[in-house]
Amino acid sequence: MKLPPAAMAASLVCLIVAPVFAQTTPSAAPTSTVPVPATKRVTCLATTASLKGQDKRDQMQLCMAQARVDCLKQAIDQKIVGEARKSAIKTCVGGDGPEPQ
Repeated sequence: MKLPPAAMAASLVCLIVAPVFAQTTPSAAPTSTVPVPATKRVTCLATTASLKGQDKRDQMQLCMAQARVDCLKQAIDQKIVGEARKSAIKTCVGGDGPEPQ
């Protein structure tokens, strides 16, 4: 049994439009949790995970120094000054605690 082209087109339109009408609350905010972006410290830890010994410490120091510079540039661009700048940089970098060995 062959369907006429008009019937096929109508069924395709229904398949596309039906999900749009199935939404009951299009303006409701999603209830899922928003992922927290990883701090630059976590990124540095991940990139140095495969290294060992002095190489790991050296790369971690370089990565963290670059992260601090990047965060400082961001704070300067946002015109953050004083204690707020210090706090913003610390938050951006992800703290200066000792890295796990």
